[in-house]
Amino acid sequence: MTLWIGLSGGIGSGKSKAASCFAALGVPVLNADEISHQLTAPQGLALPAIRKRCGNNLFQADGNLDRQQLRNWVFADPHNRKLLENILHPLIWQSLQQAKQQISSNQHYGIIEIPLLAEKPEFQQLVQRILIIEAPVDICIQRVQQRSGLDETTIRAIMAQQTDSNSRKAIADDIIINDGNWQELNQKVIQQHHFYQALTPSKL
Repeated sequence: MTLWIGLSGGIGSGKSKAASCFAALGVPVLNADEISHQLTAPQGLALPAIRKRCGNNLFQADGNLDRQQLRNWVFADPHNRKLLENILHPLIWQSLQQAKQQISSNQHYGIIEIPLLAEKPEFQQLVQRILIIEAPVDICIQRVQQRSGLDETTIRAIMAQQTDSNSRKAIADDIIINDGNWQELNQKVIQQHHFYQALTPSKL
């Protein structure tokens, strides 16, 4: 049986970069955000429910989801965010569970990147261990600015909607402090990789 590790962290922490480091080592990596994007892409399974429960104004004339309008709608009211999550999260959970079953049991372990792992305890049922990526707030803000061009006020508003660092650490079995460059993060991931392999020594 493959050991599944839940990988999470706040915005700008470098969780996706860490996931790519694990993938480069040959570790199976599943991504909740990618599945969410697939569900809301053209012809996505979540679109009919979103249209029915959230309104036609979130859609473009061609029937595709207007992602900018959706982001504005979600940030405008916590109730809106909750409504969207109630549609998407059961579908994401089911898709991750199905994806896990397609991974060879000969794998030592696999990674599931789940940004809202601390906020949504039901997703913790998908994993046996949790790895949290942490970084100082100023570094996280700088990374997000460089990556997406958002201003600091917007980034801090996003951070305020996420759970705090202490709450993430409280659910963690393992923590990587990503306060350096990519090469340093990669080395820390390699060390963690060896540790996870040692937890399942019977794997071939």
